[in-house]
Amino acid sequence: MQKITALFLLILLCSFPLSAEPRSIDEIFSDLGGDIRDQIFSDEGYIASFERPAWFALLPSPGLDPQITGKITGRRPSVLVESLTVIPHTGGEPVTLVDVYNALGNIRDLKGRTYSSFTRKAEVPLFEDATRVNGPKGTSALQDPPDKSSIPPTETIYIRLKDINFGNSYYRGSMSLDQYGFLYSLTNYKDLSYLIFPVIKSEKFIAQFYFEPVAEGILIYSIAGADVNSFIASQTDMPSAIRKRLEVILSWAVDGIKSRG
Repeated sequence: MQKITALFLLILLCSFPLSAEPRSIDEIFSDLGGDIRDQIFSDEGYIASFERPAWFALLPSPGLDPQITGKITGRRPSVLVESLTVIPHTGGEPVTLVDVYNALGNIRDLKGRTYSSFTRKAEVPLFEDATRVNGPKGTSALQDPPDKSSIPPTETIYIRLKDINFGNSYYRGSMSLDQYGFLYSLTNYKDLSYLIFPVIKSEKFIAQFYFEPVAEGILIYSIAGADVNSFIASQTDMPSAIRKRLEVILSWAVDGIKSRG
């Protein structure tokens, strides 16, 4: 009986990281090309969009939990965007996952963030307003909460973004701790529409943002997929549209995290 107990404890210990030392980029993404590696340490990071994707630049990665990507790739979306960036250490106190969690709580900071509009030939705000709302059927705006000292195991919030193209857009944000990091999932729980035309049906857009403290800084891997109305897709560049939204959300997350470093 003692041998069985000892074996069980050994298996249990082996199922968790043996060291508190953070992993390196190369441990997580072992096959990064030189160009991509250079980009992930730049201000913009690496980002690419695909239409009817059957091939990705970063996937599969043996160091990444398959659940992070499988929730999207398993749906075989018509449009996919993936990105990877690292916020490097600045030399002060290292940014923690609690800092990341609190930065992502500032939903109102999404308001007014701009992107470069080709048609308007100017920098324009993508989200004219941004706020939490009181549940999936609610529309009442809620204040962002104060910072917390710890991360809850799971959490779900509801967000309304006044999109420059889609008008009032409603998203469900789900947050959870992973073995090494923190996962933030964003899904539209109502249709995204242009005028009266549904562009992306409810639950057909999902973005996964994965944050992990690594030896080089804070890693942010993200992947977004959408099933787009075929007529709309034939009339506009939807990979670019999804990419711009991912870029704006990423810049919001990066700026919020940097402000805590």
